[in-house]
Amino acid sequence: MDLVWVRHAEPERIATGTGVPANPPLTAAGREQAQRLADWLAHEHIDRIVSSPQRRAVETAEPLAKALGLTVEVLDGLVEYDVQADHYIPVEELRATKDERWLAMVEGRWGEFGGEDPTAFTARVARTVDEIVTGHPGETVVAVCHGGVINVALAGVLGLTRPLWFDPVYTSISRMVASRTGVRSIVSLNERAHLEARRQ
Repeated sequence: MDLVWVRHAEPERIATGTGVPANPPLTAAGREQAQRLADWLAHEHIDRIVSSPQRRAVETAEPLAKALGLTVEVLDGLVEYDVQADHYIPVEELRATKDERWLAMVEGRWGEFGGEDPTAFTARVARTVDEIVTGHPGETVVAVCHGGVINVALAGVLGLTRPLWFDPVYTSISRMVASRTGVRSIVSLNERAHLEARRQ
């Protein structure tokens, strides 16, 4: 089966201190990114669309589902490792400002900002990938989720132990081919042509 990984579009920034898990919607730019994604992938044969339950992922998946006449199926196993964090600061901002949370993120100290244990997160993502692969033989499934989930899922194919090893941009597309026997390969990584051009 073909598993098409999509990172969510740009969400609104939520500062630290709300006291409740952050679940931001998309920005205006994010909604435009999601529509460009839909226009691009609507030309492909897609059987199913699954999504993290987090709002930014569902809102990214909805335009594509509408274009294809499909329903977005929510999978709890696709939530990001920091689902309990009370803030959403774009990774790009954390990196540019050398925020301590950026260093904690890349070093796997996720518990310092409300994140899941990296080992538990990796195991959860692996189980979810297995469920998608075994449950949809011969199909093309689009999974709309988060950068951390995509990093870990593809790291498993490459045999990497570092959980965060590349930077998927908003609505980037990465493709995996997988069989129920366990054979998996990466077809593409971080596609972003749809953000620059439209198909005619």
